[in-house]
Amino acid sequence: MSHLVAPSMLSADFANLQRDIEMVNNSKADWFHLDIMDGVFVPNLSFGVPVVEAIHKHAKKPLDVHLMIVEPNKYVDAFYKAGAQLINVHYEACLHLHSTIQKIKSLGIMAGVTLNPHTPVSVLEEIIKDVDLVMLMSVNPGFGGQKFIENTVDKTRRLKELIQKSSSKALIEIDGGVNYETGKRLLDAGADVLVAGSFVFGAQNPTETIANLKAL
Repeated sequence: MSHLVAPSMLSADFANLQRDIEMVNNSKADWFHLDIMDGVFVPNLSFGVPVVEAIHKHAKKPLDVHLMIVEPNKYVDAFYKAGAQLINVHYEACLHLHSTIQKIKSLGIMAGVTLNPHTPVSVLEEIIKDVDLVMLMSVNPGFGGQKFIENTVDKTRRLKELIQKSSSKALIEIDGGVNYETGKRLLDAGADVLVAGSFVFGAQNPTETIANLKAL
């Protein structure tokens, strides 16, 4: 399959949110990527359930909801009801990761696990067959517009090897510092989904930028 592109709405213009939602709807993007930050797990606040509900009302593409929060298990149902079609939880935030993944899957939606830059892919050996997607953070979570962490390319290769060795069907998603140059290298290393925030919404022509990311 062709790789997917998921614009990160954290970089959208929240004073013109519906305009930016329509732009993504009419673009070649595949998913909306929604970053939920609680100011505890990461040093920033973003938005919560009401904004996800509002985006869902107008979005014509699946919502990829990334929970950068403590105790994500408590909020899985709320974000599912708000319209999430994929819920991503952090390995570092889940005391009982398998249980949380099973809870997400029981809702009939995709379950993803996210790794921070310092967390090795080897921690996923016991759960890789149970997840639909693994997201690698290629910047430190919390803020957009950061510099890409170079080690992510090799980390993507290692994750691809683990997925193939275990016969998992998990997709590999990358979030942070994605542009044409890093995106191409990540896809060559085995990535399936590229998240791009400031690179898309800061562009002169976001629709064209999304199309170019799709064409990499």
